Amino acid sequence: MPIKSIGLSAIDISELQNPSNWLSCFPRVAVKELKAFGLGCDWRRSFITTDMNPYFDKFVRWQMRKLKSMGKIVKDVRYTIYSPLDGQPCADHDRETGEGVRPQEYTIIKMEVVAPFPPKLGVLKGKKVFLAAATLRPETSYGQTNAWVLPDGKYGAFEINETDVFILTQRAALNLAYQKYSRVPEKPSCLVEMTGYDLIGLPLKSPLALNQIIYALPMLTVLTDKGTGILTSVPRDAPDDYMALEDLKLKPAFREKYGVKDEWVMPFDIIPIIKIPEYGDKAAKKVVEDLKIKSQNEIEKLAEAKRLTSLKGLTEGKLLVGEFKERIVQEAKPLIRSRLIEAGDAIMYSEPEKQVVSRSGDECVVALIDQWCITYGEAEWKKTAQECLSCINLYSDTTRHGFVHTLNWLNQWACSRSFGLGTRIPWDEEYLVEPLSDSTLYMAYYTVAHLLHNGDMYGSSNSTSAVRAEQMTDEVWDFIFCDGSYPQSSDITPSILNKMKQEFEYWYPFDLEVSGKDLIQNHTFCIYNHTALLRKKHWPSAFRCNGHLMLKSTKNANGAGNFISLRHAIDHYSADATRFALADISDGIDDAYFSFETANAAIIRLTKEIDWIDRMKDKDLGKDSSLRIGSPCTFSDRVFLNEINISVKRTDQNYQGCMFREALKTGFYDLQAARDWYRISCGDVQSRLIAPICPHYAEHVWRELLEREGFAVNAGWPAADDPDLALQSANKYLQDSIDSIRKQRDKQLSTSKKTNMGASATSLTEALIYVKEKCDGWKAECLRILQHDLNRDTLTSAQGDREIFEALKASSFGQDDDFSQKNCMEFLKFKKEKAVALGVQALDLKLPFGEIEVLEQNLDLIKKQIHGLEEVQVLSAINAADIARAGPHARLLEKNPPSPGSPTTVFLTR
Repeated sequence: MPIKSIGLSAIDISELQNPSNWLSCFPRVAVKELKAFGLGCDWRRSFITTDMNPYFDKFVRWQMRKLKSMGKIVKDVRYTIYSPLDGQPCADHDRETGEGVRPQEYTIIKMEVVAPFPPKLGVLKGKKVFLAAATLRPETSYGQTNAWVLPDGKYGAFEINETDVFILTQRAALNLAYQKYSRVPEKPSCLVEMTGYDLIGLPLKSPLALNQIIYALPMLTVLTDKGTGILTSVPRDAPDDYMALEDLKLKPAFREKYGVKDEWVMPFDIIPIIKIPEYGDKAAKKVVEDLKIKSQNEIEKLAEAKRLTSLKGLTEGKLLVGEFKERIVQEAKPLIRSRLIEAGDAIMYSEPEKQVVSRSGDECVVALIDQWCITYGEAEWKKTAQECLSCINLYSDTTRHGFVHTLNWLNQWACSRSFGLGTRIPWDEEYLVEPLSDSTLYMAYYTVAHLLHNGDMYGSSNSTSAVRAEQMTDEVWDFIFCDGSYPQSSDITPSILNKMKQEFEYWYPFDLEVSGKDLIQNHTFCIYNHTALLRKKHWPSAFRCNGHLMLKSTKNANGAGNFISLRHAIDHYSADATRFALADISDGIDDAYFSFETANAAIIRLTKEIDWIDRMKDKDLGKDSSLRIGSPCTFSDRVFLNEINISVKRTDQNYQGCMFREALKTGFYDLQAARDWYRISCGDVQSRLIAPICPHYAEHVWRELLEREGFAVNAGWPAADDPDLALQSANKYLQDSIDSIRKQRDKQLSTSKKTNMGASATSLTEALIYVKEKCDGWKAECLRILQHDLNRDTLTSAQGDREIFEALKASSFGQDDDFSQKNCMEFLKFKKEKAVALGVQALDLKLPFGEIEVLEQNLDLIKKQIHGLEEVQVLSAINAADIARAGPHARLLEKNPPSPGSPTTVFLTR
């Protein structure tokens, strides 16, 4: 393959401790396993990515200083997924679960509990006590009719500061404690524990609510693992709220069960605060009635109701009340939130979108911390990154959507951590550069690593290396990677300096970076850093993202204990059978299962292939006289040579597109199918086509069986003439025709038995194959209309079937409606599908080869393939004399008239 490959991945020293990880983590496994697995790698370029490697440490320090000098690293206070146990941010690679999860931002509405407090809250006397209700829609606060609590939910009264107490769940209190809302920093201070039952009936004064006093009421669907466990209730806007309030109003037994007094519920009606097109000013009520929802327990229906109203309410709804009356909700939302916070009636709150567990087993929170950030998402930088992305080959629309999505949401990224492995931030050595931030440009380091390390991946051989680590100054890195001026003050030998620059210029831009789909975010960092630090000609060329490898229905990952080591795979299946099974899994971005059955079957298939090649080699050497020698080139010869050409070309295309399953199909399965049809050896070509997937098998065939010099992997791609697609079509036509002739014989035999004509399989020994090579009449007119109408670039019709049908009716070949509906429309649909699959040539009035010629060249093959046939004749379906040859069976030609590509066969008893 013409891809200039540099290396696999940078190696973190911590990852060397586990040599039993799976294929997706090549650098983590022992070198001997990789060699046994058939990996060809320039091990001189291996390196580790911590400050133990002084060269890479210098490289990262240069990179960080350069980004900071460009204003792309700043210090900021921001919400971050954080591990309290580890005492530092928990980035994706530090998580056991929750990869890709980000902070979810809420507004906490401070709903003040009106004194006097009930006995359970007596200890809070003298404090300002609030039910802390987390909401994503603070602008709906005008329409509050009550608050919701989970009756069995566990809550606590937590000190926020000297005066304020929030009632909410322990989980939410822990998050708030790391966001500077706790009397004791980073430690929730609970004054009293309680359940939702203790809160039901509390009178509340809620900011913006048009109802001066509302009450806490029971709701059975409140979640205590999301938000604060306390919800505002706006039944105008939220279908859940509307149904829960209706249940309380309409079901006295329900109120009695939870001790709910009538005065807490009955006086409170829907307050129109937002008007939405289609749904009016009582959207929740309307959609609930439309969907015929009868209870708050109809979870799926309520979710659909929420879907229908939520987005439309935000984007099209118009406020009917308040300071920002008549404004679109989407515009008013941030303004109302700011007003609430400024007035002290609300605070910002954030928590993980979903549960995140760190690798140390700690459930993470969201912390508000002061840290160094890279300014991803900054407008001009984002624009440059988008320009770069538009030119990158991503091999998949799904992958491109992932990159575009990430570019749209990605904002400032925390690039510092408190402890761990890595490089210290040059200007603030209390912190280290977190691993995803020092792994954005490491591909460039590969280009010069071998010149720096002198074979030592730790970079500790300063005494034997031509370059010392301290010589790698910022000016030197600028010269190598950024077209900076020659570092006159450097004492590095000029030839070495120029060699490093030449190496970089040769390898860059890197042709391809391959990894799992979960690393799209990391690749987005890579794009940002390349566009910031390197010239446009050095921007990335391609990323290939794969799905996860699945074992036993679970993602293959050593952290989850669900993996097989390379040594295990090699010992059980052999390297090549494992590689064969991996290539056969999938070419897409979807997750795929490693099949032990495929690996076992590959062992048998490859072994049988070696045995077959060995036997064919003996025959070719004259030990068997059954091979045809010196005969003129037949149709089958030409077809087989063409199939080899097609296989070479398509396999090359598939490897170029990183479509390894397709490469296995075109370079192995399809070539074997062609070989089985022809029964002649194809070992030389196939050993080279399969070498990237099964290198040991390929080299064995190449050297031991075919006795070629050197190695198959170095032999170059097989030469091939341009495929003859017409010849391929002719061969497909021949195979399909033989299959059709067989079926027509069975059908005629069945008909003969029913009509007591006495025919048997042994008596139908003569076949008359009637061919019509060119469309005429209404079919030809259909094709002409399609040819005129078809867009040759998109292979789609400008007109629909109905318009084409009307054009056909208006032509000189117009038929009655019944005939056209039954035949013409089906024919049009069939031909349009063919055009999409095969190209515009599928609309030609005749095939790109002579049908009669193909069939006549293969009469012996037809007789051989259809048992019992003694005589075969190919006749013209438009020749009256030929039709007369069918005798009484000519009616079969009327019932099943031949057409281009579909001959009709009549069988006679000789």
